[in-house]
Amino acid sequence: MGTQQDAPTPSINAYDLLDAILAIHVCIILGAVLNEAVSAAGLELPLFVSCLFAGILISNLIPKSYPRITGTRWPARKPAIALIADVALGSFLAMSLMSMQLWALIDLAGPIFVILGAQFLVAICVAVFVVFPAMGKTYDAAVVCSGFGGISLGSTPTAMANMSAVAQKYGNSHQAFIIVPLVCAFFIDLANALIIPYFIRLIG
Repeated sequence: MGTQQDAPTPSINAYDLLDAILAIHVCIILGAVLNEAVSAAGLELPLFVSCLFAGILISNLIPKSYPRITGTRWPARKPAIALIADVALGSFLAMSLMSMQLWALIDLAGPIFVILGAQFLVAICVAVFVVFPAMGKTYDAAVVCSGFGGISLGSTPTAMANMSAVAQKYGNSHQAFIIVPLVCAFFIDLANALIIPYFIRLIG
């Protein structure tokens, strides 16, 4: 994810892959503990948000020299993690498309296409005239815009797939791959966890 097509393919052995899987499970366990603590405090968050936050904390707070049982440093930003991310993303998108029962919406095809067309135009206008200038009109801004197009027309995995396609052809963008997942998969859910209950209480 996020490498050029002509870049040399990094070597990954079985030990690297197992080490990455171990790290992911550690983040999941810590994320589940954090989710229970947050739920006990009265704030309901999706479990994946807590796991994502746990991965962010571990990857940025643990020193590279910190001793591990495996004898290696924490495998953040390593080829094995990128490989697992690509496989997981592709599997998720495939399962999502396979589970869509489009035939059930055949009677609403006309309104749906109208809504999608309007949403598509609005997403393009916002990306071109708001997001791209606000991000500085750089290459990173262009990759962020591709991710914004994915989230505005689909979901966070769609945004990641869009950015991966752009990065594989034109080059990596570390800034975009930090900003978009954090905003689309973390900050949005935090905001929703606070805003939605507030309006529900107003209605009630």
